[in-house]
Amino acid sequence: MSSPLRRKHGVTERRLSGWLSVYEAATPGCEGANNTTWLMLEDAPQPDTDLRVLPEYGGQSGMKGPYSQGAPEFLAEVCLSSTSYDLHQKLELYLAAGVKEYLAVILNSNEVRWHRLVANDYQVLPADADGVIRSRVFPGLWLQVDALLAGDMPKVLETLQRGLQSPEHAEFVELLKRRRS
Repeated sequence: MSSPLRRKHGVTERRLSGWLSVYEAATPGCEGANNTTWLMLEDAPQPDTDLRVLPEYGGQSGMKGPYSQGAPEFLAEVCLSSTSYDLHQKLELYLAAGVKEYLAVILNSNEVRWHRLVANDYQVLPADADGVIRSRVFPGLWLQVDALLAGDMPKVLETLQRGLQSPEHAEFVELLKRRRS
């Protein structure tokens, strides 16, 4: 029997997954998954959700048999009962493995930390004045933090749609098309 998971964790994970699924659908060459094992360095974490650029589009991860291997470009964890583990051991593993962006949704403190890999360390991306954090790795992947924390999915998805309509996202889609091997 698997470890018990609180409803609040599952609801938030589903919201993140929906947000990432919409991005994936609008961005050929990207693929996401939930709760899958990653063969990463000498460990095998199972992050709540991930988004990667497929290898044939220039992505940094691959497959080893039925398992994802290496580091995806983006991982997200919902932190509730596992906050200390998610923000220390997992964060350190993701950093060492080269995960470019790591989103931690910390439910106990009603906080979102979007870590970005810069020069072998993570920096937390701040929200803009409008409360939106914009991915640097996946152009157009925009998150309205307060809406996510409040469970306002229409606003989360409206913000994402604005990102998907941005020139940066269009350029990224074209770049991925050119990279396809």
